[in-house]
Amino acid sequence: MIRVVLPFHLRNLARVGDEVEIEVSGPPTLQAVLDALEAEYPVLRGTIRGHNGGRRRPFLRFFACEQDLSHEQPDAPLPEAVATGAEAYLIVGAMAGG
Repeated sequence: MIRVVLPFHLRNLARVGDEVEIEVSGPPTLQAVLDALEAEYPVLRGTIRGHNGGRRRPFLRFFACEQDLSHEQPDAPLPEAVATGAEAYLIVGAMAGG
């Protein structure tokens, strides 16, 4: 079970609480987590990554274990603490400007 924390606007869209738990088949990677999240909550399709090519949407960042994973390869394994459910995988809405 992988714990995922969504930003406020995506929580409202999916009508969920602060954190969701999802099952990932196979090794837990960024792509596997997002595939499982979109399968469980179809309304999120296209909101976290684009419909074409699956690239991360601008102004969304991915964090786990105090590390920014936003620019990691989609098939890179997630940290062990996230894979075991000890730590949550964070999808954070980034801000622009100063």
